[in-house]
Amino acid sequence: MTDLADRRDAETAVYQPAEDSGLLADAAIADMKRDSVELALEVGTGSGYVADRVAEETGARVLGSDVNPHACAQARERGVEAVRADLVTPFRDGVFDAVLFNPPYLPTDPEVERDDWMEVALSGGEDGLAVVEPFLDAVGRVLTPEGVVYLLVSSLADVDEVVERAAARGFSAVALRDESFPFETLTVLKLVR
Repeated sequence: MTDLADRRDAETAVYQPAEDSGLLADAAIADMKRDSVELALEVGTGSGYVADRVAEETGARVLGSDVNPHACAQARERGVEAVRADLVTPFRDGVFDAVLFNPPYLPTDPEVERDDWMEVALSGGEDGLAVVEPFLDAVGRVLTPEGVVYLLVSSLADVDEVVERAAARGFSAVALRDESFPFETLTVLKLVR
């Protein structure tokens, strides 16, 4: 039986919904309602908030994946089918109509990084793109031929650079929504092939 202290520790190890989560969910939901999306994947699902909202508001089946076992457990408590995974590694080729991802994007100095789950959820490496790069390399494999990617990008990690890197992998990008904050602008990109 898990005691209260263990439960609190697990909750602080999982990224909780914030402005970026809401922006990604809102943009994906609005766009997915226009398209026929039956099966979607949220990479880095965290608490499962985005996957749960998207499933509820679009009728799509939305799976969640996260490298953090505490996040998978919390997403499952929310009712999300969650799998512990590094990005899209365990999934079959060509199965998802849509993949959503709010990657760790905060630029961080590797010399001051902590070794905990919250750091994994937030740190995008020195340029903020350390997780975006391998995601872009892998995500095309799991998409259906008409599949789309909804990717949240911060101005701290250079949106134009992400668009260029996506283009190098055969994706064109459209900005669906932007939201500005005092320290950054968040953009939801829709990537299509």
